[in-house]
Amino acid sequence: MKVAVVGGTGTVGRHTVDALRRAKQDPVVVARSRQGPDEESTRKLFEAEARNLLAAEKRAGVKHHVLISIVGLDRVRGNGHVKGKRFQEQLAAESGVPFTLQRATQFHEFPATVVGWVRNGDSATLPPLLIQPVAASDVGEVLAELAGRPPQGRVADLAGPQTEDFVDMARRTLAARGESIRLIASWRNAFADVEQAGEVLLPGPEARLAKTTFDAWLVQERAAAESRRTNR
Repeated sequence: MKVAVVGGTGTVGRHTVDALRRAKQDPVVVARSRQGPDEESTRKLFEAEARNLLAAEKRAGVKHHVLISIVGLDRVRGNGHVKGKRFQEQLAAESGVPFTLQRATQFHEFPATVVGWVRNGDSATLPPLLIQPVAASDVGEVLAELAGRPPQGRVADLAGPQTEDFVDMARRTLAARGESIRLIASWRNAFADVEQAGEVLLPGPEARLAKTTFDAWLVQERAAAESRRTNR
């Protein structure tokens, strides 16, 4: 089966491609441009991508559209990224193309990625979020699995096995990578606002839980960082 993976070189996309290959499928990598520099352009980019992709799928007679989205999407107003993903879900449901919608929690890599976005000199302000992160490799396995099944509409949310503190995750990831950045826990000047506090971003009891803990992922991250330092 030929499977086009949009964003196939990204955090989850590359794991999805690997999982498809292990399953003896035929993945085709479709790399897309980076998101826009501000909220409005980001939202418009996501909308344009979704419209163009679904229109092309209808013309080509695609039999199954698998969409990855975000747990808790309908509980927050969100930024341009969240608004764009919400619109992608709507378009998929209305497109006439058979689809499966998989919402997932934030990836283990996400807190440190946000540090890179908001860093100001030797410090970064992060929101004190409570999340239940999932390994990108586990998400890739699930997406590859869903692609090989008949379309199911929205399926159970996907999450990691346990809850974590967002700021603590960033601190531990940076330490594993040998980076020293002062982290400030605050809702002020953060990329997310207080409407996402508490259990807003957590999955419900019916969620499908992936196996890889943040601690296990961190061991791999530390080993990878050590390997990079050794091979310099």
